[in-house]
Amino acid sequence: MKKPLRIERQKVAALVIDLQEEHRHDERYLVEGYDAVLRNAARLQDSARRNGIPVFHCAYIVDLADHVRPFHPIGPDGRSAFSDKDDPLTAICPEVAPRASERLLVKNEASAFGKSPLIGELRDAGVQWLVIAGVWTEACVDATVKDAINFGLHVLLVKDACGSGGLAMHQAGILNLANRLYGGAVVDTQAACALLEGSTVDAWQIEGSVPLRFTFENAAELYREL
Repeated sequence: MKKPLRIERQKVAALVIDLQEEHRHDERYLVEGYDAVLRNAARLQDSARRNGIPVFHCAYIVDLADHVRPFHPIGPDGRSAFSDKDDPLTAICPEVAPRASERLLVKNEASAFGKSPLIGELRDAGVQWLVIAGVWTEACVDATVKDAINFGLHVLLVKDACGSGGLAMHQAGILNLANRLYGGAVVDTQAACALLEGSTVDAWQIEGSVPLRFTFENAAELYREL
């Protein structure tokens, strides 16, 4: 259900996940509506920067020599089928690229936490709320959100600043996370920016366990109501 939410800006950080060029140039890994995702993520970054809120960035880059994966998809050339370390399309899109003062974390697994120092850096900064945007919703975003919750962070999931290979994949991913977003909230970009400015907004916050029982027929409607 939607309830009023206000966040202390001194305890917030933003995390932008895998907004890389391959998702708009590699025909195999295109994100539907990617231009809109990038615009919304850029709005979030701008709002965070104006309010002195730290912005963290992730890039998914696979180095098979460094991280053995027995079942990982391999191309004809023996390289990773996606996000290979030598592929220039792993670059973060320029409109959402990190500034020199901002942290860029390179990961080779779904979650932004994994073996990275992210949770330690967030705790050192006194962060309690983590604003999350990025791709793909049901993969790297999903894994990161669940790890953040397990680490005791409140997650503000910005639904229209996330995306996936198709709209149905994205919407189902958001609904699944909304069902398990304990201690967090789901908002759109406009509401997220208002929260970063210090305003109070109505935000979807979970009550109980798995409250959204969705079907093919009602999933889109429930997504709009979040």
